[in-house]
Amino acid sequence: MQADPAAESFKAIVRAKTRGGLDLPVIDVTHPRFRVPDDPGSLKAQRDAFIAWDHHRRDVPKWITQFMLGLAVKRSRLMRAMFQSDKGFLDSISTYILKLGEKDLPPGVDGPFDRMIARSPHVVLVRLRMQQIAGLLAGALVEPLASDTAAPLHFINIAGGPALDSMNAVIVLNRGRPELLQRPIVIDVLDAQDDGPWFGANALAALQGPGGALRGLGIEFLHRAYDWNDPTKLRALVADLMSRGAIMAASSEGGLFEYGTDQAIVANLKALHAGVKIVAGSVTSSSEMRKRMIAETRFRLYPRGIEGFAPLAAQAGYAVAESKSAVLSEQVLLRPLG
Repeated sequence: MQADPAAESFKAIVRAKTRGGLDLPVIDVTHPRFRVPDDPGSLKAQRDAFIAWDHHRRDVPKWITQFMLGLAVKRSRLMRAMFQSDKGFLDSISTYILKLGEKDLPPGVDGPFDRMIARSPHVVLVRLRMQQIAGLLAGALVEPLASDTAAPLHFINIAGGPALDSMNAVIVLNRGRPELLQRPIVIDVLDAQDDGPWFGANALAALQGPGGALRGLGIEFLHRAYDWNDPTKLRALVADLMSRGAIMAASSEGGLFEYGTDQAIVANLKALHAGVKIVAGSVTSSSEMRKRMIAETRFRLYPRGIEGFAPLAAQAGYAVAESKSAVLSEQVLLRPLG
């Protein structure tokens, strides 16, 4: 979707606080400060940079790598979050800070090792991941929103932390087709953790405030505690929204499709299938490079690739209608089969 050139003049970077007191810029993927080039040439360059980085990393003697990693973990909050977490995943605020890029790291998370990790090729690809999902959601929503100008719009964000992919889908739509957003809009965040949604609510308020990309839009942010291994709440939410005639778009960026078991993915997609025709999410790459990176961390990622994920989606009645690559992950748009 093309951005409206006339809208460029009111772009601003707004800020929001985390529960821990960090004051962070709110990512707007249409803003030049945060947008990652996504054309074929840029994607090739990003892939080449990542491969070169990976080769260089493997050429360094193991004892040097271990020494530098130990030093970095002592001096870098981001490195501690990545290599000492016992949760099996990177917490939502650390993930968000990585997406800010080197220039926007907050005080206390801006040391030499923090900056080194923030400018590394694989972090650029994590930033691209959210941008691609926001674009897939926005593109898929144009037709249903144009067809029904009165229906409320609900984003169902599973394990999305602050849900910036949902917010950025609205930003992209607001830049190109603002007339489609004159309706009630709700972002329903289903997440087991509190810190990400707490920041997300503040981020949305900032985007709706003076100079924000969503100023003037009435958008509600609702957090529901959720365990994706028990999709009872998700089924109830979808049924409720269906009864209200809502247009629904679900997403999980860096969440369910990457960390969930096969059973959890199928169960959640089946819960969505009753009324959700638009689902987007990130799927961990099955490449040997990605598998090697995962083995070096404590993260419980499933490197399925699209080839391993598509059969799971099919079990729940969905097909992969579109995909975009960010090397480390594939961002997929699902549509109901048939």
